[in-house]
Amino acid sequence: MKHRTAHWLAWSLGIICGALLAASLLLFVLNRSHPTVDVWGPWIQETVAPVTFPALGLLILSRRPQHPIGWLFCGAGLAGGLDHFFGEYAIYALQARPDSLLGGEVSAWIVSWMWVPFNALLVYVALLYPDGRPPSKRWRPVAWLIGIAVVVTVAVEALLPIAVCNVCTLENPLGIESLGSVGELVDALIEAFWYGAVGLVAVASLYVRFRHAGEVERRQIKWLAYAASLVVLGTTLAYGVYDVTGVRWSWQVGIALLAIGLVGTPIAVGIAISRHRLYEIDLIIDRTLVYGSLTAAMAGIYEITLVSVQHVLLVLTHVEHSQLAYFATAMVMAAVFEPLRHRIDVFVERYLLERDARAGVREREISPAATSEIPVEATIVDRPPVHSDAIKGRCDPLPS
Repeated sequence: MKHRTAHWLAWSLGIICGALLAASLLLFVLNRSHPTVDVWGPWIQETVAPVTFPALGLLILSRRPQHPIGWLFCGAGLAGGLDHFFGEYAIYALQARPDSLLGGEVSAWIVSWMWVPFNALLVYVALLYPDGRPPSKRWRPVAWLIGIAVVVTVAVEALLPIAVCNVCTLENPLGIESLGSVGELVDALIEAFWYGAVGLVAVASLYVRFRHAGEVERRQIKWLAYAASLVVLGTTLAYGVYDVTGVRWSWQVGIALLAIGLVGTPIAVGIAISRHRLYEIDLIIDRTLVYGSLTAAMAGIYEITLVSVQHVLLVLTHVEHSQLAYFATAMVMAAVFEPLRHRIDVFVERYLLERDARAGVREREISPAATSEIPVEATIVDRPPVHSDAIKGRCDPLPS
């Protein structure tokens, strides 16, 4: 593909994603004026994805038009934008203003399976990251099998008479009614396949690549893994823990983490591929472990202390939900916060420093052994002199 054609196509995809997002948000506002209609479940993440994903794709393709990662992010942004637009359109045409617009049933049918290609494109990102190639030739059949799985699962989802999203009452109007008895089970198995089996394949590809990668590529993989972990954690809380327990905070925290992860993933990939501030990932992981552990510990201490003090005051004063309990709990939290933060900080930094020291020792042990087998003469190659003007401007600004 020529550079001009790729540039035109990439910007066209970006403009389409922006137009879809604007139309989706307009329909969202119109639907919210009717309190009795459904709320499109993934509207938060599908508002973020059509902005951040194409933006990264355009950044990569402006420098490297042939880089598959750029096209995959543009495609994922387009799939997310289409899913959001057709979801809001179906709710408006079938629930908010019935029979006011054409194509409501077709829109509901489209969103019943659009989530599959969206997830498949993200799996391909993991398979091809960061250089645009699979970890090895053995992984090429895996890419083909994922493509076949997309076709099969889209065909099956398009025929199931089930709700088009997890929190919607709107059902697939073009589903086959005779499949109603097994629809929920089949849909659950398909979701388990994509979020479980295929997700593990994506993680395995990154792990295999990480094991055989050099120092730079390992840090590139760390950037993606760090951002993707927020997406996985948010998805687990919002769609796993909340569905099982019904605890409201798990949905709110999960959606917040999911949105942050969808914003952070393109940023992390952009940093990794451009190699800008690449080596700061270890510091970020260190800080995340420290303050994540601190937050979890403080939340547990707060809950235990508050419940304990309230029970003691209930026995002594026979007053429930005493303000004194909250005051005493706040004093305990203030007393333990700084010592606990310091201890966690020391523990995490000690662990990371010891791990880095062990890795450095192994590298020093391996390096002499590897270099000693190579004759000195083999390491010296006569090269013609190269003037600086001859290589000026040839440094690739966006290495793979």
